[in-house]
Amino acid sequence: MSRVSIQTEDFDLTQEVQFLRMGDTRVGAVCSFVGTVRDRTQGAPGSISSMELEHYPGMTEKAIEAMIDQALQRFDICSARVVHRVGVLQPLDQIVLVAVASAHRGESFKACEFLMDYLKTQAPFWKKEQTADGARWVDARIRDDQALARWGIEASNF
Repeated sequence: MSRVSIQTEDFDLTQEVQFLRMGDTRVGAVCSFVGTVRDRTQGAPGSISSMELEHYPGMTEKAIEAMIDQALQRFDICSARVVHRVGVLQPLDQIVLVAVASAHRGESFKACEFLMDYLKTQAPFWKKEQTADGARWVDARIRDDQALARWGIEASNF
């Protein structure tokens, strides 16, 4: 199984964690983050009925792989896995998983947050939000200068 999966189908957290721990006796901690689709945009409750995510196959995976490489260099971790869904998603659907295995919890927590900050601010995804006012394409990245500065990540302009 690869470290990055961009897919339309849902993922199973238990299976993903088992994969990270498989046969690696160094692993003493696994930290995971699961993001779900909300029903709001820009703070307006109930405004999103669905969301469609797109990416550039090959480019997106390569960019996320590079960030996993950085996480492996920055933190004392054994492995990491990122699963990101694309296609049409509904509120409450799982959309992203970041899971990190390490010998101790602190490194897993830091690496997981590092990878999630990257995904939210830099990963090349685009989304179309379906609202009562119609559909609109938006950049899926959010501007979070504090998160970028915390990790020394330069904002990308893809």
